[in-house]
Amino acid sequence: MVSGTPEEIFRRMIDLILAKDMNAVADLWAPDGIAEFPFAAGSSPRVLRGREEVRAYLAHYPDLMDMEEVAALTVRSTEHTDTVVVEWTATGRTVATSQPYRLDYIVVLTAHDGLITLYRDYWSPLSAAAASGGLAGLIDSLERKNS
Repeated sequence: MVSGTPEEIFRRMIDLILAKDMNAVADLWAPDGIAEFPFAAGSSPRVLRGREEVRAYLAHYPDLMDMEEVAALTVRSTEHTDTVVVEWTATGRTVATSQPYRLDYIVVLTAHDGLITLYRDYWSPLSAAAASGGLAGLIDSLERKNS
């Protein structure tokens, strides 16, 4: 059995993202763990079901965004010992443009037996698209979806 508190798991995830080890990040999910993105827009998925969908989603992340540092991180306990709320800020460079970015996130993470069972990530699709140089693509996909 794997061990670790939800906070320890989140901090390990950040270390692995900084190390660009996306397979190891995906391995933090339970086989049937869920990743939800309630604010996702355009062609971005709203839900990933299972570790392998998470792995596929993360596979090319280092080719798009070079996260260099976590500029801020606050972990808040909840009344449920298996769940934490994390406010954090990532900074780095967009790979395609080499432009710097700064993105803010709020994550609700639930873990059992040392693995993520639910990861609810509240991020701004507009900020992420602007940071990645894909704002025009996001707007186009939203317009196609609404037409």
